[in-house]
Amino acid sequence: MPKGKAEKTLIYLVDDHPLMRESLASLIAQEPDLAICGESDNALRAEREIIAKKPDLAIVDISLNGSSGFDLIKVLKAELPRLKIIILSMHDEKLYAERCIRAGAHGYVMKRESTRQILNAIHEVLAGRTVVSDQIASVFAEKFLAGRKPEGGALLSELSDRELEVFNLLGQGLASRKIAESLQVNVKTVQAYCHRIKQKLHFSTATELLREATRWHHDSSDF
Repeated sequence: MPKGKAEKTLIYLVDDHPLMRESLASLIAQEPDLAICGESDNALRAEREIIAKKPDLAIVDISLNGSSGFDLIKVLKAELPRLKIIILSMHDEKLYAERCIRAGAHGYVMKRESTRQILNAIHEVLAGRTVVSDQIASVFAEKFLAGRKPEGGALLSELSDRELEVFNLLGQGLASRKIAESLQVNVKTVQAYCHRIKQKLHFSTATELLREATRWHHDSSDF
């Protein structure tokens, strides 16, 4: 719904790093047409408050205290179809951007981008446009317009969304039982995911899987 002259666009922040939320809130507060209506460090609280508050836009990280933002995106889009969602993440856009857009997000921005680029992304998405980097836009064009998969994709791109979530949670140091609780599945299901991940990534042992998941999570972290 178009905003009146005195009515600000409401934004909700979802990130498990307090300093990141504080930085974003301060940045957005400087914009005369934008206002923060709430924030959360976990998906469950974010889901409840966003549905109640009905903001215009949510800025979401996909790694949230042992859970994933993927399911949050899907739930929010089902409950609030008009909600705009921007993913602001430390994770490689080549691996995550398409998955997030497919899940219902309208933009994917790396946390390392400048404040000007983040604000530009907010205004672009509010104007009805999808925001990704030029590099990812080219990948989308090649894949969807040419009807073929771009060459040179990393092995991780072969994982399903849920398998990638499990790989990420393993990298955070969570045991199978904790992963099962986080994803609300049983332990045997998590073990089945781990087995498929090992096959797709050509790991021979669980130790190798855990070591590589930990290394990948550490390398992708900017904190």
